[in-house]
Amino acid sequence: MITLGFDTSNYTTSIAAFDGQNGENTSRLLPVKAGELGLRQSEALFSHIKRLPELSDRLFANLDPAAVSAVGVSTRPRAVEGSYMPCFLAGESQARVLAAALHVPIYEFSHQQGHIAAVLWSAGRLDLLGTGFLAWHLSGGTTELLLIRTTAEGQIDCEKLGGTTDISAGQLIDRTGQMLGLDFPAGKALDTACSGLSGGDYFRVRVNGCAFSLSGVQNQVQAFRDKGAGEAETAYFALRSVTEAVKKATKNAQSEHRLPVIFSGGVASNSLLRRSFPEAVFGAPQYSTDNAMGIAVLTWLKQQSNNHLHSAQSSGGTDTCKR
Repeated sequence: MITLGFDTSNYTTSIAAFDGQNGENTSRLLPVKAGELGLRQSEALFSHIKRLPELSDRLFANLDPAAVSAVGVSTRPRAVEGSYMPCFLAGESQARVLAAALHVPIYEFSHQQGHIAAVLWSAGRLDLLGTGFLAWHLSGGTTELLLIRTTAEGQIDCEKLGGTTDISAGQLIDRTGQMLGLDFPAGKALDTACSGLSGGDYFRVRVNGCAFSLSGVQNQVQAFRDKGAGEAETAYFALRSVTEAVKKATKNAQSEHRLPVIFSGGVASNSLLRRSFPEAVFGAPQYSTDNAMGIAVLTWLKQQSNNHLHSAQSSGGTDTCKR
C-alpha cells in the first residue's frame, strides 16, 4: 500500500509518497524576486500550478499506480474555522483529479497537521501518536505553541496555548536577512552566518505566560546592526532573541502541562534552537521545512484505520450470517 501527499504552501510545492515505513518527498521553493519578502497569493498559486507537473514526473516515474491506495492533501493552514489560503487550491485540485482517476479515496488535512506528522515520522517518534504533547509550529507565517491531542490512527487536534501576538519568528528572520542583503527565505543563511557563535548579545523578549511579541525585536536588531555589528553577530542577535523567547514560553507551558515538546516548521531546522532544547523532539531539517511527507503519512494512517474498520465490519457480518 502506497499513499500520496500534496502540499502547496505559500513557500514550497511538495508531493510525497509513503509505504508505511519509507517515503520520498519532492519539493521546490517558489521563486521570489531579489529583495522581496514572499509572494502574493495569486503569484504563489500560479507558481504551484507550473511546478506540480514537474514534481509529479519525478515522483511518479517509478511508481506503480496500482499500488496507490489513497491520496491526501493539505487544504488549509490550520484545522480551525476560517483558516484559508488560496495557494492550497493548487494541490487540492491536483489531488482530487488524481484520486478520481485512480478510483481511490482522498483525505483532507491541514498544513499544520502535516508539519507535526512529518516531524514525528522523520524523528522516529510515531509512537507519540495516541498520546498528548506540546508542539511548536515555527515558520514564516506561524509561531504557535500548541497543546496536541492525538489518536493512534493519526488524528491530530491542536489547541493554541501561546506564541507570538504579532509577526512570526520566520518573518523576523527573513526581515533580518533582508537587512543583511540575503536571499529569501533567509533562515539557512542566517544559521550558517552565525554558526559557532555563542554567548553573544540578544534582546530579552518579555514573555507573558506563553505569549510574546516579536515586532519590537526587529527594531532592536536594526539598532544593533546600526551600531556596527557584523553579519554574524547580527544574525546571532536575531536568532538568539527568538530562541530565548521560545524557551521561556516552553518552560511556562511545561509547568502546567508536563508533556514532551516537539518542534516543527522551517525555523525548527535552526541549529541554535536545536542546541537549546536537547530533550525536545526535532525532525530531520528537510522535514521541518514545508513538505508533503507528513500529509502522506497521515493519509497512510487514515487509510490503514479505514481498512481495519471495513475488515472488522465484514467479519462481523459474516459471523452474524453463520449464526
